[in-house]
Amino acid sequence: MTPVTPVTPVTPVTPVAPLPPRTRTPASRRAVRHRLAADAGLLVVAAAFVLPLAWVVLSSLDAQADLRVKLPDGLTFDNFDAVLTPDITFTPLLNSLLLCGGGTALTVACAALAAYPLSRFRSRLNRPFLLTILFATSLPITAIMVPVYALFVQVNLIDTMQGTIFFFAASQLPFAIWLMKNFMDGVPKELEEAAWTDGASSFQSLVRVVLPLMGPGVAVVTVFSFVMMWGNFFVPFMLLLTPDQMPAAVSINEFFGNRGTVVYGQLAAFSVIYSTPVILLYVGVARRLGGGFALGGAVKG
Repeated sequence: MTPVTPVTPVTPVTPVAPLPPRTRTPASRRAVRHRLAADAGLLVVAAAFVLPLAWVVLSSLDAQADLRVKLPDGLTFDNFDAVLTPDITFTPLLNSLLLCGGGTALTVACAALAAYPLSRFRSRLNRPFLLTILFATSLPITAIMVPVYALFVQVNLIDTMQGTIFFFAASQLPFAIWLMKNFMDGVPKELEEAAWTDGASSFQSLVRVVLPLMGPGVAVVTVFSFVMMWGNFFVPFMLLLTPDQMPAAVSINEFFGNRGTVVYGQLAAFSVIYSTPVILLYVGVARRLGGGFALGGAVKG
């Protein structure tokens, strides 16, 4: 005979009382209003940046472009065909690349050489020197152009590419030194000491150890210096006199007629071409900027 298994009595389920409806407190309502106001402010700021870019792109493809942001009636590349000539685009862009490329290379090299002793050696003169550099960054460029122009006339550097390159580099050096020093402080000195043990000099350790490890910092200084020089209108306008040496930042002024007439489509097309080198530079260094330093494993052991 099979034994009978006793049945466990089922415990009745107690019904759960429904939760009371949530009521918004005055603090939560204020937080919602603040968030909505912040979102609206961000939308306004985004529109202020996006609308000019949208106008440039759309107007460059519109044969009847004006100051309104509108879709073109028909896409056309006639504006690009009109501006892609040696006198309008190619020669000014080449001059801009020579000026900004040479000035950026000189700025990065001098900033690295100046930031290295400030980062690696302690002296009572470091702080006054850094404060002087900080003061130099606050000087407006228009305040020093008159004495600079007179000096360039005396030393025969007026209307020369090399003189403009030197001034471009000198004007960007203060901020570049600040940036370079801050990035250089993040490179452990133990790595340099290991290079010194192997017989490397201070300059060799800077070139072979410090600068490769602070690649993102060098990329930041390069991009910042190049962009500031690329969009500079006043300096080449004052220091260069020959039309064949004018960069694109100055030659863009020729699209504005003497009687206020502007060919907006060609101006927008030239602006798109003028922005391309900067965009390519950003894309080229994007990986270096996001790479970080990752020096922890190099110091251990």
